[in-house]
Amino acid sequence: MKQLWRLYTDATQAQLSLFESRFYRFSKVKTIPSFTATLSYRMVNTVSGNVSDLVTLFTAKRSTGSSSKEDLINQVMILSNKLSLVSSDSARVCSILDENFDPLNWCSPNGNVVVMLMNQLNSNPSLALQVFSWRRNRSNVENPMDTYEYSKGIKAAGRSGNIDLAVKLFQEAAVKGIQTTSTYNALMGAFMFNGHAECCQSLFCDLKRNPTCEPSIATYNILLSVFGRSMLVDHVEAIFNEIQKLNLAMNISTYNYLIGGYLTAWMWDDMEKVFQLLKSGPVEPNMKTYLLMLRGYANSCNLEKMEEIYSLIRYHVNNNEIPLIRCMICAYSKSSKADRFKKIELLLKFIPEKEYCPWLNVLLIKLYANQDWLEKMENAINEAFEHGTCVTTKGVMRCIIATYYRCNAVEKLENFLRRAEISGWSICRSLYHCKLVMYGSRKPLHEMHDVLVEMENVRLHCTKKTLWIMYKVYTSRGQSSMVLKTLGQMFKHGHEVPLAAFPS
Repeated sequence: MKQLWRLYTDATQAQLSLFESRFYRFSKVKTIPSFTATLSYRMVNTVSGNVSDLVTLFTAKRSTGSSSKEDLINQVMILSNKLSLVSSDSARVCSILDENFDPLNWCSPNGNVVVMLMNQLNSNPSLALQVFSWRRNRSNVENPMDTYEYSKGIKAAGRSGNIDLAVKLFQEAAVKGIQTTSTYNALMGAFMFNGHAECCQSLFCDLKRNPTCEPSIATYNILLSVFGRSMLVDHVEAIFNEIQKLNLAMNISTYNYLIGGYLTAWMWDDMEKVFQLLKSGPVEPNMKTYLLMLRGYANSCNLEKMEEIYSLIRYHVNNNEIPLIRCMICAYSKSSKADRFKKIELLLKFIPEKEYCPWLNVLLIKLYANQDWLEKMENAINEAFEHGTCVTTKGVMRCIIATYYRCNAVEKLENFLRRAEISGWSICRSLYHCKLVMYGSRKPLHEMHDVLVEMENVRLHCTKKTLWIMYKVYTSRGQSSMVLKTLGQMFKHGHEVPLAAFPS
């Protein structure tokens, strides 16, 4: 593992030194104050001196059961909803907390509603950070903050993109003697969320050197996520081996990060092995697991297993996972199954019109073009023009041209070419060569000359293929003068001359 954590360049070492200098100052953790003593002191100094109030308080606590706990959770949820409505007004947020917090805190079995409230606000980290700041401003010797509150604050700061604040809170917890594995994990998660992989690794090394803390499975899960995103598969496997050596109980997040790491690296066999290992063990796959596997099977074009997973979570995917539906359409477009077009059409129905995706639009254009579905191809082309999508891939343009040619739709080709020029699409000679061939079979032939003028206007000069097309058309139509003129241009530009032009 020493090689695993070695930083690769001097530049990286310089980048991490700022963070490491902060962390090592707090390696000696202070004694954690007794939470029970603190809580007792807070209760005695806060509860009214009225004996009847005190009796009522403890009677209420003795009678609390599962229903009281559910009531508390509901009340915290109501409070979080109130705060969400005024999240942009920090003064109003503080006012609501002042009015509602203390009664809820007395009903809490551990006297800490802040953690419950911040859990409710996981999807709104900026608001969670406001709640933490309010609690932090109210804290004092009689009402100190604990390690769980600091962990939630560090996490919220990281999710809000405020790494400096997350580091400051981590250091503050260390000064107060409540630096634990939980605060380490929170800061590692903040680094992970903001893409500071090197800082995350450095902090892990500091955690391992700290005699009062030990890495947990959550710690290793964070590392698996960091290395998986960076496609450092050897590091992922080294972490997995260490988890097994320490005999830590792996949870579903461990398996999901392993699957995600192999998926990112497109190592489909290893991804499948982890999935089968998960299914054979005591841990049950969750929705995230199935979504990861569905994406993996779609990207690897394993249609049989893709459809098997899709059948399990169809309703969720159809309503919530539009990007995954696009991946499945892409997988079907690469297959040769006879019913793939029917399945693509069914999946397209679940994509709302507002969810326009340029690459999918271009994929459908190419797919319809290869099947000579002229009407559907033109509908997809019109959609691309409406959304300002610019096709610059010559392969797609050639597919479009070939469809117009096979369908003998020269007028539609003319209209498409005019719009493509205006919209900045990739204009290639094949477009004009196709027009030359199609006009060559019609009367009058002056339309061929117009095509040459169009080519000059877009700075596409005649090539050998252009002259050969003209030679064959004029020869087939008996235009001897134009044949000689075309042969003269071939000589002029040094192109190969057809032997049939000079019979022996």
